[in-house]
Amino acid sequence: MSASFDLAIVGAGIHGTGIAQAAAAAGHSVLLLEQTCVAAGSSSRSSKLIHGGLRYLETGQFALVRESLRERALMLRLAPGLVHLQRFFIPVYAHTRRRPWQLRLGLTLYAVLSGLRPESRFGTVPRREWGGLDGLDTAGLQAVFWYQDGQTDDRALTAAVLRSAEQLGALLYCPARFEAAALADDGVVVRYTAGERIEEIHARVLVNAAGPWAEALARRVAPAIAVPALECVQGAHILLRASLERGIYYLESPRDGRAVFAMPWKGQMLVGTTENRFRGDPAHVAASAAEIHYLLGVLKHYFPRWRAFAAGDLIGSFAGLRVLPGGAGHAFHRSRETQLVLDRPARPRVLSIYGGKLTTWRAVSQRALRLIAASLPRPRLQARTDRLHLR
Repeated sequence: MSASFDLAIVGAGIHGTGIAQAAAAAGHSVLLLEQTCVAAGSSSRSSKLIHGGLRYLETGQFALVRESLRERALMLRLAPGLVHLQRFFIPVYAHTRRRPWQLRLGLTLYAVLSGLRPESRFGTVPRREWGGLDGLDTAGLQAVFWYQDGQTDDRALTAAVLRSAEQLGALLYCPARFEAAALADDGVVVRYTAGERIEEIHARVLVNAAGPWAEALARRVAPAIAVPALECVQGAHILLRASLERGIYYLESPRDGRAVFAMPWKGQMLVGTTENRFRGDPAHVAASAAEIHYLLGVLKHYFPRWRAFAAGDLIGSFAGLRVLPGGAGHAFHRSRETQLVLDRPARPRVLSIYGGKLTTWRAVSQRALRLIAASLPRPRLQARTDRLHLR
């Protein structure tokens, strides 16, 4: 007879490991299946930020920003070795689309939504200090705002959440490739490949946390379950042989007004990101030549020393995929809220996670657990995730 678990989770990214931690903390039996390694996909290809999403205020996503800021405060407390505050600088020029009064208003609202915590302070850099901003172009510069947000190593954070889940009793099978799932009245029979063998286990709930592969995974469930309209959007980053001493620069692309970050990263400089529709195999996502050119163009626009760019200064590049709601128009205007989709409203057997932010992994995990609670045994609380330290 096959083994049985309360939850079978596919995907050891930040959401899969987060739900494994939350479920194990509630006393449930958990099996986590991962086909390659922890944080193999988008969870190691992000902008490395634990932040509220200042730019999401422009699209009215206030609830998401408030939740993100609350989670930022928690991560600063629970994972001080993994998440730390960085100072962000926003330069304003005559051509900048967002005017100083708009930025001041946005930063004020950002501080209010954070609960006016100490890390929510912001201000402006005095003109006499502009020359010390890592070579930032001061010609036509009108103001420089500063505020604070969190930076992390996304892969290391995901690995720490996995360790926490395993310490609470969750099991990880890796490498283990999901093959298919068959729905039954009392749960799901999950088939996966381990080595050369096909294995089966029974779970009360299957959690589809496969990131950009989540849609494909959902279509391997029988009988068929509903899959919302989705779109993958590629975000590219470049890594340069340089350093930034003062902090992170929040730059407005002169071409389209998008936000691009230039940040210190392990003694080098990381610049990103882009937003372009992606079609194809998520395993083959990579920064395109056009995206590299775009990001270098933003950097050169703001930092004159990079206008004499040498090919040897480019160390590498990478790209990750965001799963967003499908629809017309630019990706910037799509909601960044995580979609949690059940196969049925009462006693669900499958929960699929589409999209989401690195910052809100813990809150999303708690919300997911509440949605499937009717299908699980009564919790036997071992720990609270808002008190579990990550190392």
